[in-house]
Amino acid sequence: MKKEELLQQDAEDKENYLECEKWWIFALLMFVGGFYGAYTYSIRGGVFCNAQTANFVLFAMAVGNGKWSNAFYYFIPMTAYLLGAVVSEAVPKPIKKRRLIRWDTLLILIEMITVIILGILPERIPFQVSQIAINFICSMQYNTFRQAQGVPMATTFCTNHLRQTGVAIVKTVQKHGEKTQLNRALNHFKMLLVFVLGGILSTILCRLFEGKAIWGALVPLGIVFIDLLYADLKKEHEYIEKTPHGH
Repeated sequence: MKKEELLQQDAEDKENYLECEKWWIFALLMFVGGFYGAYTYSIRGGVFCNAQTANFVLFAMAVGNGKWSNAFYYFIPMTAYLLGAVVSEAVPKPIKKRRLIRWDTLLILIEMITVIILGILPERIPFQVSQIAINFICSMQYNTFRQAQGVPMATTFCTNHLRQTGVAIVKTVQKHGEKTQLNRALNHFKMLLVFVLGGILSTILCRLFEGKAIWGALVPLGIVFIDLLYADLKKEHEYIEKTPHGH
């Protein structure tokens, strides 16, 4: 294929992003990611379930101090996160072939059902139940929603957004205010902002409602689910088997 044709094809792809790749979808999922993180750390055992770096550090520290029970405690959410990645990588193709709804949409429904169940559970239930469930769905979310309109994104943690913001700021200066890089910096900064807002709301709700605070995540998840379901059934049904960018 000639260079001109490749450029034209690339332009067409950029204009045909699926609904599950839109910026605002990722922003709502970032909000949910921040919500989950504050929830599990505040009232579900002091672990971070939306990402695993901190848990690996705590696991290593426990092993180094010979505290084997503590090490096993952190090993549980790490294993659940691994399992979520495995499932979210294996399931989408069979789901897509049925031509009903996309895996992305089904995943949000699974998250909503999980959140409802977790909010119903009594406070006396061991923390590990919530930890395993949230690790599992966060891992699937992270592995499923990979790019927002062509830009690599993570919806459950902030490190990459912080790095990309810094990179885009430097490139903006080097290119004398070039709008593409400036917009990229702003978009990554917005993702950081909504993540923090999700954590703030979660912390407040946890203080007021304890375990039932998790139901606060149903609002952004419900908005995302309705939009993606409409896209699957109506607006984008002819693209039901199209693979999102980054997969």
